[in-house]
Amino acid sequence: MKKGYCPIDTFIQSIKGKRKGTIILHLFIEKRRYNELAKLMPDISERMLSKQLKELEEDLLIQKTIYPEVPPRVEYSLTNLGKEIQPVLKSMFRAGIHLEKQMEK
Repeated sequence: MKKGYCPIDTFIQSIKGKRKGTIILHLFIEKRRYNELAKLMPDISERMLSKQLKELEEDLLIQKTIYPEVPPRVEYSLTNLGKEIQPVLKSMFRAGIHLEKQMEK
C-alpha cells in the first residue's frame, strides 16, 4: 500500500476498487473460500475478484490460507487490520442506504 498525502487518502486507496469493501464485510462475518465469495458477488468477474483479493492481501487487510490437501483448499479471512477498519465500512454501508433512500424520493 502506498502512503497517501493524508491518512484519509491512504485509507481510501486501500479500499478503492471493485467490491473491496463488500469483500471485507463478507469476510467479517466468517472466513470464505474463493467460490463462496464469487457466489456472493455474481456481478464481478473471476479475474477482477482475484485481482481485488490479491490487492487486499498485499495491503495486509486479508490473509489467504492454503491448506495442504488434495485438492488444495484456500480460505480468505480478515487480518487484525482488516477487522479494525470494518466499523468504518459498516458506517459507510449505512450511509449508502440512507443516500439511496433519499435518491428514491
